[in-house]
Amino acid sequence: MDLEKAAERAFAARGELDARHDGAIRLFAGFYEGAPSLVVDLYARTLVIFDHAEDPKGDRAACESVLALARKHFPWIRAALWKVRRGETPEARNGTLLFGTDKELDRTIRENGVAYAISLKLNRDASFYLDTRHLRTWAKASLAGKKVLNTFAYTGSLGVAARAAGASEVVHVDRNKEFLEVAKASYAKNGWPMRRVDFRAEDFFVAVGRLKREDALFDCVFVDPPFHSETAQGKIDLVASATSALDKVRPLIGDGGLLVAVNNALFLSGAAYHRTLETMCESGYLTIEQLVSVPDDVKGYAATRVATPPVDPAPFEHSTKIAILRVKRKDGRRAS
Repeated sequence: MDLEKAAERAFAARGELDARHDGAIRLFAGFYEGAPSLVVDLYARTLVIFDHAEDPKGDRAACESVLALARKHFPWIRAALWKVRRGETPEARNGTLLFGTDKELDRTIRENGVAYAISLKLNRDASFYLDTRHLRTWAKASLAGKKVLNTFAYTGSLGVAARAAGASEVVHVDRNKEFLEVAKASYAKNGWPMRRVDFRAEDFFVAVGRLKREDALFDCVFVDPPFHSETAQGKIDLVASATSALDKVRPLIGDGGLLVAVNNALFLSGAAYHRTLETMCESGYLTIEQLVSVPDDVKGYAATRVATPPVDPAPFEHSTKIAILRVKRKDGRRAS
């Protein structure tokens, strides 16, 4: 499909956006909407173009073409970053300016009434995941008064949504202190007090072990790990061992509490992952309560979607597979 025609259709499908835009939305959903190597997101008034070309130099011409079209549709865009997935340098991977200046890069977005700090050049992604937007909506609506553990917290957005709900306690765990600084900035932007103990820059396995020794119990635990990670303390592989991290945190969840599992392995089928979760539930101490959808802008709209994922995600809607499970404990102990 012609790239400009595909992008034109996608931009038009997003509806009316204007210079007051302060949220985050996917403007072009890559292979779903006709260009396998290109994803375009908008963070407030900053465009972020993700270039997944095989060439480590990327496809600058295609990205500049899409940028020109985006500026035609949204003339109030003030900056644009180009991120080359296979780039040869950290600067190429984390973002090169195609338009605007560093000072013009947005550093805050708002979603569902909550302010989130963003750091668009912090990493290869944009520091804020659009595919978990509905999960943040669920968290804000469901976790008032709850004790929450946000593992693999990254920049903390799931925990920030829980804090916005009025959670009584939110503990963020990520081994990268720089990522947690963004979570702290979100707290500051919302005017919330911060406790050092709630931001733990620790390896997942170390932190979980420490919390078990502290006899901590939570009403809700988020587990949204990277596709693959290996440290001296343990290994995460969302295909070969899709539930290992879930098993680790189960002792930290009180009776009646919730385990929120996110698996974004593109080549793990939804049916296979769902069967794995069902196997976990056979003991009677876990129940699949809800599957959470992914926003239409992330997976393409019915009128713009021209392709399907390489592996069928059903019964989930997208390769980002999100499930909420209810926990039952033998000892009946509750978190709060």
